[in-house]
Amino acid sequence: MPQPPPRDAAPALPAPVQRKPGLHTLLYIEDNPANMELVEQLIADRTDLRLLKAGNGSSGIELARIHQPQVILMDINLPCITGFQALKILHEDPVTNHIPVLALSANAMPHDIAKGLAAGFLRYLTKPIKLDELMQALDAALAVARKLQ
Repeated sequence: MPQPPPRDAAPALPAPVQRKPGLHTLLYIEDNPANMELVEQLIADRTDLRLLKAGNGSSGIELARIHQPQVILMDINLPCITGFQALKILHEDPVTNHIPVLALSANAMPHDIAKGLAAGFLRYLTKPIKLDELMQALDAALAVARKLQ
């Protein structure tokens, strides 16, 4: 009969997600349904992306741990924990610290952007979303993700 693991053993990490060649996972963490729908429509034509959605930072962190997306797009003003707090958790976790994270926020002042980049976001995009800027940022994040694989 197999022995149970010791009580102080670390929890098992989720099994790696089966990846299809050429298909990348984008996790979008956003609490506003209209913004979520807009991004979903904007990337619908990208056959290289599969979209996962989370409505708050906590569920986004859990989805990132389980599904290991290549890129995370995250709102800054999230309920419960902010995008900055979620980014810090993701960066401190060895399971998720390699995932490039893009900020998306209505906070568009130069000091907001500088603060976001200093915190470790790969890019800081502002709302309203500019399609070309979003696609370029996604491509840059995918390029970073490929180098880290």
